[in-house]
Amino acid sequence: MAEREAIQQGQPGQLTLMPYVVKTDLFGAETERYRYAAELGRLLVPENRRNPASALIELAFIRIKSTAERPGPPLVVLAGGPGVPGSEWARFGAFMPWFEELRAAGDIILLDQRGTGLSNPRLDCLERLDLPLDQPGDRETFLRNMNERCQQAADFWRRQGVDLAGYTTEESADDVDALRQALGLDQICLYGASYGSHLALATIRRHGAHIARAVIALVEGPDHTIKLPSNTQRQLEQLATLVRADPHLSQRIPDLLGLMRSVLERLERQPVEVSVTDKASGEQVRVALGKFDAQRATASDLGDRKALQRLPARYYAMSRGDFSWLAEATLNARRDWLGNAMSYVMDCASGASPERMERIQREAAQALLGDVMDLPFPYVSAAWGSPDLGAAFRSPITSDVPTLFISGSLDGRTPPGNVEEILPGFANSQHVIVEGGTHSTAKLVAVPAVRALMAAFLRGETVTDPHASIPFAFAPIG
Repeated sequence: MAEREAIQQGQPGQLTLMPYVVKTDLFGAETERYRYAAELGRLLVPENRRNPASALIELAFIRIKSTAERPGPPLVVLAGGPGVPGSEWARFGAFMPWFEELRAAGDIILLDQRGTGLSNPRLDCLERLDLPLDQPGDRETFLRNMNERCQQAADFWRRQGVDLAGYTTEESADDVDALRQALGLDQICLYGASYGSHLALATIRRHGAHIARAVIALVEGPDHTIKLPSNTQRQLEQLATLVRADPHLSQRIPDLLGLMRSVLERLERQPVEVSVTDKASGEQVRVALGKFDAQRATASDLGDRKALQRLPARYYAMSRGDFSWLAEATLNARRDWLGNAMSYVMDCASGASPERMERIQREAAQALLGDVMDLPFPYVSAAWGSPDLGAAFRSPITSDVPTLFISGSLDGRTPPGNVEEILPGFANSQHVIVEGGTHSTAKLVAVPAVRALMAAFLRGETVTDPHASIPFAFAPIG
């Protein structure tokens, strides 16, 4: 914590810049790299602006210079999670063509949000989940274990002098504006995806006068943090429709939802025990599996494109008695790291309105996966002592900031319907739905048409052909 003590010697708004070289793995091979000069910046801000005696923390960011002769306002990139550092995106080859197109409009600023990446403190937790392997998973045991680990982590960070109450979306939104001020800018542009969209919207609400334009993808609105079971159910129904249209898969799986329901009911009646190799030790271990394990593994994969493509084959295999995929996924989940404290506090503080929670509970009884997509939220909020940002934070936003919203048609975590709820408040906006798009920024920006739409919009051009698609094909059944 010596660095944290040194930070306290500075002043709010203090900014330092130094040369930095971004090294991007272009094709995933060590020999294939793209390098370009950039700046690494560090900015001091209060940890909790509601506390006049707040300690200071340090935000880090990477600034990639524009290739334009007359660049427009810089684009501040807000990654998702919450908890994914923006600086990590500078190393992903999949983002390289995207950066090149965006640089033609203005500088790119990849922000490590408070508590993450190169920012200080970085609130990674050392706690691991400790769920038994010899009994099938269940909701009560899972939540009890999560609460215990969250409490341990929260206690640890408080002993280090961290004010967890400062790690909210409103504080992060004010960080974005503090960065703008420190760089001497009147306006900036925003890109946010997934949780980054939630933060971008909060920034527009609080500092819209200084936002020139915004591209917001995979949209999580002010009251969308806790997901609706009906959205995940609708995503599964979409997949079932695609399976029926597949001439090969449909022969073996005429009813995907019926197949999934039968597997879940079988695991509920009669849990199974499967041997699987523990990758950490190389030893064979036995893992007991039940309905909750299958629901949890399925729900956690609904944001992953490859997992969606494999979903029918995996359930078909389980219907034939092969639970190897589920056993491996469950072993990893029961021994997983807790994650980053910032991500828990952010989501707990954003929370959900009473009306939304009532709707979630009502829908969960009818949905194939219940409310498992949301767990452990909102049930770990007390462990983190998270402040509830309240009804005003979750209320609709009214803004005239020119905004391009982008959704994926197969995204069950942040479906296009989220944008339709938000659009009435944005007088100067467009909504692009990418056919075949899932919950993946990397896949979205890999589509040339999507990149071109973003770049044109950020240059101030009118988006006249808002159409794009990503081919989606299921993995074959072995």
